[in-house]
Amino acid sequence: MPSARPETRYAKSGDLNIAYQVVGDGPVDLVYVPGWISNVELNWEEPSLAHVLERLAGFSRLIMFDKRGTGLSDPVPQDRLPTLEERMDDVRAVLDAVDSRQSAVFGFSEGGLMSVLFAATYPERTTALVLFGVFAKRLWSPDYPWAPRPDDREREIAELERNWSERMDLDQIAPSEDDAFKARLATYLRRSASPGAAVALMRMNTQLDVRDVLPTIQAPTLVLHRAHDRDASVEEGRWIAARIPGAKFVELPGDAHILWAGDTEEVVDEIEEFLTGVRRGPEPDRILTTVLFTDIAGSTEQATKLGDRRWRELLERHHDLVREQLGRFNGREVDTAGDGFLATFDGPARAIRCGSAVVTGVRALGLEVRAGVHTGECELFGDKVAGLAVHTGARVSSLAGPGEILVSQTVKDLVAGSGIEFEDRGTHELKGVPGEWRLYAVSG
Repeated sequence: MPSARPETRYAKSGDLNIAYQVVGDGPVDLVYVPGWISNVELNWEEPSLAHVLERLAGFSRLIMFDKRGTGLSDPVPQDRLPTLEERMDDVRAVLDAVDSRQSAVFGFSEGGLMSVLFAATYPERTTALVLFGVFAKRLWSPDYPWAPRPDDREREIAELERNWSERMDLDQIAPSEDDAFKARLATYLRRSASPGAAVALMRMNTQLDVRDVLPTIQAPTLVLHRAHDRDASVEEGRWIAARIPGAKFVELPGDAHILWAGDTEEVVDEIEEFLTGVRRGPEPDRILTTVLFTDIAGSTEQATKLGDRRWRELLERHHDLVREQLGRFNGREVDTAGDGFLATFDGPARAIRCGSAVVTGVRALGLEVRAGVHTGECELFGDKVAGLAVHTGARVSSLAGPGEILVSQTVKDLVAGSGIEFEDRGTHELKGVPGEWRLYAVSG
């Protein structure tokens, strides 16, 4: 999430107030046109959606808004639904309010119809068009077989209104997500529109048809669609792309219709590359963590003396002992290579005590282990860790003697008052690590 939640402001669109936010300062203005209903402030409370928005804002000035009748924007009379042109004006009003003369337009699901109409109506203001999981109409006809049939659509609308106050069925739009995700999504939808407004907007969407607008789009266009989207067929997305001059179509794996479900990284990667020419991927998460490296001293000699079978058996017992101590001290195994371990801890004292328990425990197996501990900022790549702190911890460990645990000055300072005692081992140069480092051995 941004260091401070973006401020919600309002733009005047006719007589209505349209809520919007701006985040990021990238070279590209990118207006995000949400799907059916949204809430610009709740966006930041859903971790997966917040992550998508953060990534988009990492290469753009991201402009977000709630369409009239949804979220924090003014409500609309349910007996007088806004036209698509009126709702498109909300986009123009927000862009005027933030002084954006030209922008890329990103439409998701139902927001794609507004995006298509805006791009066709204001080609001088549209630098690019990106569509994700979109449709061109929402009612079946012989020449458009992907949309729901009238009776099916009516049943869907009736069921929606009946279940709005309960846990609604979201298997159509996020089939592979867990129950916790679906519960959060249901809450998000309820807090973004009343049942009457949700039904009214769904009825309005049923009447929309932008098929004839598609060939008039002049902006470079990217159409993204997941292969097994149940709510909008991938064939529908491919048909739409074929009718937009020069459009690029990308089929992505997955079955989620919701933008922030499934594999979101690939979606944002495609958008970033299309708009900037560069695919950087997500910035790694950075956290302060403690790393513990261990390895068996004299392992080559031991293996030669024991032979392959007995050495493998001894290694298995060693690994079991290390993993038992990691569990005891809340350590997380990151990697095991040969006879060494890399583990992370949320505190240096636990890492030291775990290392001490390992050093003591393996002696009963006739082994001596050396260990190194360092605390610093690490980059997270899935289950892996990287960065200078990891490299430093490995170098500290390489200087330890058999049965010894070496720690950096940082670790010694952080565990002051813990009762752990140290012996000064002087300053050292660590290969590949800048500067000189004072190291300490754990005593006792």
